[in-house]
Amino acid sequence: QVQLVESGGGLVQAGGSLRLSCAASGSIFSINAMGWYRQPPGKQRELVATITSGGITKSADSVKGRFTISRDNAKNTVYLQMNSLKPEDTSVFYCYAEVRTGIPPFTTRDYWGQGTQVTVSS
Repeated sequence: QVQLVESGGGLVQAGGSLRLSCAASGSIFSINAMGWYRQPPGKQRELVATITSGGITKSADSVKGRFTISRDNAKNTVYLQMNSLKPEDTSVFYCYAEVRTGIPPFTTRDYWGQGTQVTVSS
């Protein structure tokens, strides 16, 4: 199986920064896209940013210029550097990875982390 473990969430004042990490482990043959979604209180889960294995990134308009996604392929880890945080960024952040497993039946599917809370106070 495959596990994704997130870290780096917490409480920060508006204008501050946080760095989220998400490490994938288990029966991994390869990882295609990795990324982050978030779910604000009482709202739907929404895309924050994604990154391909080749480093091509995509991010939501609401975080462009403030959040940066990156990954370390050797460590199967994706990062989200969040700067200039705003109270409306308060959410549970979830990472995902599109993984091809290294054991039969060698399927490719998305795996998700358990979520990490980010709270931005005004």
